[in-house]
Parts: sequence; C-alpha cells; structure tokens
Amino acid sequence: MSYLLNNASALTALQNLTMTQQSLAQTQTQLSTGLTIQNASDNASYWSIAQTMSSDNGALGAVTAALKGSASMLSTFNSAINQAISVVNTIKNDLVAAQNPGANLTQIQSDITAQQNSLLQIASGSAYNGQNWLNGTVNNSTAGFQTTVNLVGAYTNNGGVGFITMNLSGVSFYTNGSAATSVQTATGGILGSTGAGYSYSVLGATGAGQTVGLINVTGATGSAVTNLANMLASVNNTITQLENAASTIGSAQDQITTQQTFISAMTISLSNGVAALVDADMNQVSTRLQALQTQQQLGVQSLSIANQSSQMILKLFQ
Repeated sequence: MSYLLNNASALTALQNLTMTQQSLAQTQTQLSTGLTIQNASDNASYWSIAQTMSSDNGALGAVTAALKGSASMLSTFNSAINQAISVVNTIKNDLVAAQNPGANLTQIQSDITAQQNSLLQIASGSAYNGQNWLNGTVNNSTAGFQTTVNLVGAYTNNGGVGFITMNLSGVSFYTNGSAATSVQTATGGILGSTGAGYSYSVLGATGAGQTVGLINVTGATGSAVTNLANMLASVNNTITQLENAASTIGSAQDQITTQQTFISAMTISLSNGVAALVDADMNQVSTRLQALQTQQQLGVQSLSIANQSSQMILKLFQ
C-alpha cells in the first residue's frame, strides 16, 4: 500500500541511515582520538575509574621526579664522604709518621692543616638544591638543625605520600653551616667528635658545650707519644663515623633504587589499566569503520529507492 503524505519506507530508510551516520561519526572519533570512552556519558563507571588511575599515575610521576632528585643529592653526599675518608686517612698517615723519632713535626702539621681545610671545603661545597647535610644545612637553614629528613618515596590514593626517613645525626661533618669560616669555627658533627674518651678531634670543637683539642702535632704537651697516640685514636674514631655515615647514605640510596623500580612498575601497571578501560582497540575500530562506510552507502541507496516510490504514484494517473 502506498501513501502520498506518508512514505513509511523512506522514513525507515532515513532512520536507519541516521543511526548508521551516528555510529560512523562515533567510530571516526574513536579512530582519531584512540579512545573508546572519552567522557562520563560514554561509560560513567569506567570513566571515573580511569580518571582516578590517571590522576594517581600523575602523582607517581611526581614521585619519580622526586626520587631522581634525591638520588642525585645522595650521590653528591656519598662522593663527598668518600673523599673525606680519603683525606682523614691522609691525616692518619701523618700522625703515624709524626711518631717516628726525628720527624719534622712542623712539616707534618702543615700537611695536616691543609687536609683539615680540605675537609671544610668538601663539606661546604657539597650543596644540592638548598641541602647540605654535611655542614648542617637543611632547606637552606642551619637554625635548629634537623636530625630527621623525609624524602618523598611513594604515593597511594588512600595513604597519600610515603617517605624515606633519614637520621642526619650521624651524617653531618659539622652543624653550623656557613658560619664555619675556618677549621677552628666549625662545631659539632663527626669532625668535632672525640674517640673513646680521648680529648682530640679533627676540627677541635664539638657540641653540647664540650671543648676538645684540635689535632695539632706541634701543639702536643707533656708526653708527645701519648698525645699523638690519643690524636690517632680520635682520627680512627672519625674514620669509623665517616664510614657509618657512608653506610647511612648508601642504605638510603638502595631504598631509592628499590622505590624507583617499584614506582616504574606501578606506573606501567596503571597506564595499562587505563588503556584497558578507555582505549579503543584499533583493529576493531578499523574493521567497524569499513563496515559502517559500506552500510552508509547502502543506506543512501535504500533511501533513494524509497523516495522513488512516491514518483510511482504519478504514473497511476497517466
């Protein structure tokens, strides 16, 4: 049955063509963006989960950057400590040589003084981004020297930021920062400590009101052998403390390396999770695109045929 005012076949063909074009437009968008879910209207649940995972992934990126910075900073401090151990070993060698009869104590002391100044320069030159734990500087300040520092090491959506906590009390060479303009003015820290009750230290003065003697072979009083032996014992204690400081830094470096590996794996896992939720399968999209293009062509032809049925009514009146 044919009607003049209502062409049901044409309307049906038009509806089918419209639906095909909408699907084609959606498929072309997926092809151009690579996403099957672009906003909440596509799939509210998956979109929300993907947004959270993407946000967490961004936070992990910030953690990765922080870990890289911390690794570089600790590498700087570790190199400085190793160099300091070498310098203190030179002082130790001088003290051994000073106990030999006829040793030129003035010359030996001149070398010891040079090594002491080198220690000061090593500590003062080991700054990294406002941090210099070797001379007691934390966040560009030595005020109220912080013995604990938290390095960003992790992030979870529920737990927030996780930290690698370090105790600096056994790391600093001295603790008064730039105020240590000379060997005699450096106070506190490893180089101001004495060894096993002996009253000498590499840099002379220590914290808590305790004043000790600066290692100086020409200033030894009383029994020179006893004083030099005490100085040597203090230097050995200093070497032990420097080695402990290197171990503390090394342990933190190992933690950072472990966290970097873990964060990298988590980043990949989250990226894959987001992709599984919202990314388009390009094989399926390309196949669907070809099918819809063919369907569109057939729909246009079907609509054209349906529109011609109205023209057939005119022939009935000829």
